[in-house]
Amino acid sequence: MDVYKSDTVISAAAFADTKPHYELLDGLRGVAALVVIWYHIFEGFATSPMDQQFNHGYLAVDFFFILSGFVIGYAYDDRWKANLKVKDFIRRRLIRLHPMVVLGAVLGSITFCMQGCEKWDGTTVPLSFLLLSLLFHLFLIPALPGSVPEVRGNGEMYPLNGPSWSLFFEYVGNLLYALLIRRLSTKALAVLVGLTAMGLASFALFNFSGYGHLGVGWSLADNNLIGGFLRLGFSFSAGLLISRIFKPIYIRGAFWICSLLIVILLSLPYVGDGETPWVNGLYDSVCTLVFFPLLVYLGASGKATDARTFRVCRFLGDISYPLYIIHYPFMYLFYAWLWSGEKLPFSQVWPIAVCLFLGCIALAYLCLRWYDEPLRRWLGKRYFVSR
Repeated sequence: MDVYKSDTVISAAAFADTKPHYELLDGLRGVAALVVIWYHIFEGFATSPMDQQFNHGYLAVDFFFILSGFVIGYAYDDRWKANLKVKDFIRRRLIRLHPMVVLGAVLGSITFCMQGCEKWDGTTVPLSFLLLSLLFHLFLIPALPGSVPEVRGNGEMYPLNGPSWSLFFEYVGNLLYALLIRRLSTKALAVLVGLTAMGLASFALFNFSGYGHLGVGWSLADNNLIGGFLRLGFSFSAGLLISRIFKPIYIRGAFWICSLLIVILLSLPYVGDGETPWVNGLYDSVCTLVFFPLLVYLGASGKATDARTFRVCRFLGDISYPLYIIHYPFMYLFYAWLWSGEKLPFSQVWPIAVCLFLGCIALAYLCLRWYDEPLRRWLGKRYFVSR
């Protein structure tokens, strides 16, 4: 069967602005983003990581980091030889990523006001504190636990929109790539991948997170920052390494196979029990160090062989980043409603959960078409096309 010709269509979710991109990777990013929504929905019904039935969605961040490293390497590695400047690279990445960071912070402020500007313990937060938190968030400055900008009182780096923590690390990874990592030889990059892999595996197996899993990086408390840098260090570097050594292998139905595997890996219940946290740590390590790089490799090897698969991949890829960024402010509202009285089981509130899921998808699409794409086009013309 002939491969569906998609190279002439530039997806809104593509990181590169001129090169043909990998449509299957776009689709897989979207699949992982959808799973993250359900992971966060089920967080509302769990009292601990062990009893959350729809688990391991936090590992989607590691998958995203690998995807990011792969696509950044593919899109930019050869541009440095053509005199790409660091400031232009950073400007491109800001245009690609920051408009949605701003929108996510604004939505988080709105939903926080809808909750009555209350911390999790019921304490009312002054409007000035909220405005300071918003200012911090707009510039992606992390909030210290217990500080004035940390308005929710649960230690989040970005209390108005929790998932923004991964954008903080994404920016750090991009900056390190531009200043240092791109200069490494392939062998040196492989050594970096190996060292960070050992560090990440040790962090997981010896439960340095204290949670029995790798869902760290969202706070500046305890070992979160170390764990976040280890997650970024391995995954982003591994993606870059794959982009350098990549030689496609044909896999029929690669998108559907990889999508099924992603859903399974990101939704399995906690492995082991509270007495043996290393078991779940081992699962997290195997997923991050083995399965996710393999899935990115297979996804990059595949092609959309029919119009339907291409449309699915393009739609999922286009909404993946907006969906990831805008959904969590509404999770705060969902949690506040769910926990306002007697805690209800999922069996009683699943229609609300389904509406929340579909509503986030619809809103992500509207934000993409009416805000993100037009603003990025304008910024691209303002800073690049007109030069």
